[in-house]
Amino acid sequence: MRPLDGITVITLEHAIAAPFCTRQLADLGARVIKVERPGVGDFARAYDARARGLASHFVWTNRSKESLTLDVKHGEAAVILDKLLADADVLVQNLAPGAAARLGLSYEALKDKYPRLVVCDISGYGADGPYRDKKAYDLLIQSESGFLSITGSPDEPAKAGCSIADIAAGMYAYTNILAALIQRGKTGQGCNIDVSMLESMAEWMSYPLYYAMDGAAPPPRAGAAHATIYPYGPFPAGDGKTVMLGLQNEREWELFCAKVLLQPELAKDPRYSSNAVRTAARQELREMIVKVFSALSAEQVIARLDSAQIANAHMNDMHDLWQHAQLKARERWVEVGTPAGPMPALLPPGVPNTYEARMDSVPALGQHTDAILAGLGYSQDAIATLRAASAV
Repeated sequence: MRPLDGITVITLEHAIAAPFCTRQLADLGARVIKVERPGVGDFARAYDARARGLASHFVWTNRSKESLTLDVKHGEAAVILDKLLADADVLVQNLAPGAAARLGLSYEALKDKYPRLVVCDISGYGADGPYRDKKAYDLLIQSESGFLSITGSPDEPAKAGCSIADIAAGMYAYTNILAALIQRGKTGQGCNIDVSMLESMAEWMSYPLYYAMDGAAPPPRAGAAHATIYPYGPFPAGDGKTVMLGLQNEREWELFCAKVLLQPELAKDPRYSSNAVRTAARQELREMIVKVFSALSAEQVIARLDSAQIANAHMNDMHDLWQHAQLKARERWVEVGTPAGPMPALLPPGVPNTYEARMDSVPALGQHTDAILAGLGYSQDAIATLRAASAV
């Protein structure tokens, strides 16, 4: 038995933040009914066609869900949603600001009729405040949260290569929904969860925030290197590959000098005898390290680092990650169904040994509409009438 078996989630979602949240609920066994616009669906379905003709974002965030097409502005939509919510445990939405309230789907509108319902609203800036009605996309929140100011090279900021703000908001929505279900088990009452992408990213910016406290200078942009610890970052080897390494303390610095650079005397050089002075002298120290590494292949560098117990990593690309030996050894890859046929999918991290994660198919648009409506009591003739009216 999975933790959320028997839990039903209704979600009016698009893009990444809410779909990532609800996919994880589905991983734990929840029944997730995804309400999509007829004919178009979640606009993330059209982001690209890189996953064997399907959108990469959509395949990632929408397995194990049921797709119900419904024009939420149609007259019959309110009746259908009412029937769905009568048996639901959670409602998730990340519609445009104010849209859920206009549809009568705000927590205030629902709480008396469905007192056990957990309503989770995900937005860019939250339910109130001067930024409430601003549109918010991942890159915009990366900018507003200060993330871009500390990420990139000294000459130019760089965004994260994945949707980090959406992921942050999706994770906080997911964990708070789980907490709300536990609380409901104690009190019998549902609640409202208001997740802001900006607040999620601001929490993740904690170290740079405190580093720049009371007007102090923020961490400088340092590319793939660490801004305040050295040596910590990427270094080229003689075969053209890059090795990532990181030192955390003076003991490791001594081991690095003796076993990796083969220059034990360097550890006592006052120019490099503490992290603060190494950081200040990073350019000249980098030249020394690169000179040693230039005579070695990446694997030889990693062998020396491993021997010295210095933390290190390969600089992998996406093709390397598909083939990663550790993921294969731990059997993290499985297959899930999709409208384009079977596709590889990663098992969710951290699943206990007492159950298996749910890994069902990625739905085609409207794939489950007839079955869901029939389960709500609609006859085939009534469903055909709704379809003819473009209501579903």
